[in-house]
Amino acid sequence: MAVRGRSPRFEGIMTAKWEVVIGLETHAQLSTASKIFSGASTAFGAPPNAHASAVDIALPGVLPVLNRGAVERAIRFGLAVGGHVQPRSVFARKNYFYPDLPKGYQISQYEIPVVQGGRVEFVVGDAQKSVRLTRAHLEEDAGKSLHEDFSGMTGVDLNRAGTPLLEIVSEPDMRSAEEAVAYAKALHALVRWIDICDGNMQEGSFRCDANVSVRRAGDEALGTRCEIKNLNSFRFIEKAIQFEVRRQVELIDDGGTVVQETRLYDPDRDETRSMRSKEDAQDYRYFPDPDLPPLAIDSAWVARVQAWLPELPQAMRARMVERHGLLPHEAAILTAERDVATYYERTVAALGGSARLAAHWVIGELSAALNRSGVPVASAKVGPEALAGLLKRVEDKTLSGKLASTVFDAMWNGEGDADTIIAARGLKQISDTGALEKIVDDVLAAHPAIVAEVKAGKEKAFNALVGKAMAATKGKANPGEVNAILKRRLGG
Repeated sequence: MAVRGRSPRFEGIMTAKWEVVIGLETHAQLSTASKIFSGASTAFGAPPNAHASAVDIALPGVLPVLNRGAVERAIRFGLAVGGHVQPRSVFARKNYFYPDLPKGYQISQYEIPVVQGGRVEFVVGDAQKSVRLTRAHLEEDAGKSLHEDFSGMTGVDLNRAGTPLLEIVSEPDMRSAEEAVAYAKALHALVRWIDICDGNMQEGSFRCDANVSVRRAGDEALGTRCEIKNLNSFRFIEKAIQFEVRRQVELIDDGGTVVQETRLYDPDRDETRSMRSKEDAQDYRYFPDPDLPPLAIDSAWVARVQAWLPELPQAMRARMVERHGLLPHEAAILTAERDVATYYERTVAALGGSARLAAHWVIGELSAALNRSGVPVASAKVGPEALAGLLKRVEDKTLSGKLASTVFDAMWNGEGDADTIIAARGLKQISDTGALEKIVDDVLAAHPAIVAEVKAGKEKAFNALVGKAMAATKGKANPGEVNAILKRRLGG
């Protein structure tokens, strides 16, 4: 059944009759240099099979050895989400046959995962949301089947085989595609914040499977779910869920039945399509891996990781609102990435205050320059201390906001620091009252018609006079002083 577009009929059905239920399973590739059970490299982009060791390709007689760094990253995550880090967890064999799975099974965790529980909090619109986590468990990645480069054949690249993953499973707490995307973005930001995953979705470092079902409004029982596999962009998560919801609702409403299955999202056709019937846990024949002893994590190790953890985004947002006087949405923007938050905090420290002014510039001018240049904040051409130097000249009224933007652009282009550019270009703001009064008097004398309009109550005419005065000083006049003088002269 092909469903395209969003029909008026569908809109009415959704608002009156149906509720969407969504849970996400997210695979975060852990940022270790080597794989979870071998010493092979995890670097991306190598020629096929260049990073496939004897352990990864399952040669006879080889044994897995657990990567301590992968475990430590799992502990970080568990603590960051408020979950329970298990003192004893078990690795299991998940059995299935696929060409890119050399052993015929995947080493994962099933009955006793390394992390249980926790939650991720985020904002959707103006609403604060919270999604509970079921678990997070360690496992190895499979290889990759290559279909494009072989006519009539399929190649297998085992470079990814054995790459360490943390699979993060949510409860079915989300009720819209918008909520699912907001949760995925918050989780993406968190794993990068605590430095356990680089979050590169194009390279497969962060990808989601969406479990989607619908039920009639008021029903307690969950509907039949379908799993949409390997969504590697936030846009695809949203589009895939939206299509799948439409498909299921219209299928049921037309008298059909949703079948539990695994589906793929085709972005070119903007639709999901059936991949295979959905397996249950018993289909994988899980059993404890005899080659790996139980994973023991003592309280001292957990305490060391806890001491290492940086201030987390939620706590930082609350602090920015309380201490810096920021609005919640401003704090949310500044804490969306740890590098941005660090840049902002360093700017405030160098400025010695004026946290709202710093926030305005980081969110505005700096973000715009980063977007234009296509560089991350870590590569910004104006560092936080340099930006603070510019903002000091805004504070002491050496520069107006407009002139400060001009100076910022010059700083970005490598012309020097703020004071150097101000001196070289003669951009110092004119704040001398006597000088400004003469300029205003000249403007009033030159534009009697506009003055008459102001006295007739036309507000736009007053703004026109302000513009004339600013133009006469080539933008160097203090706008506040110009406004005040004009109002005095015109009896306002």
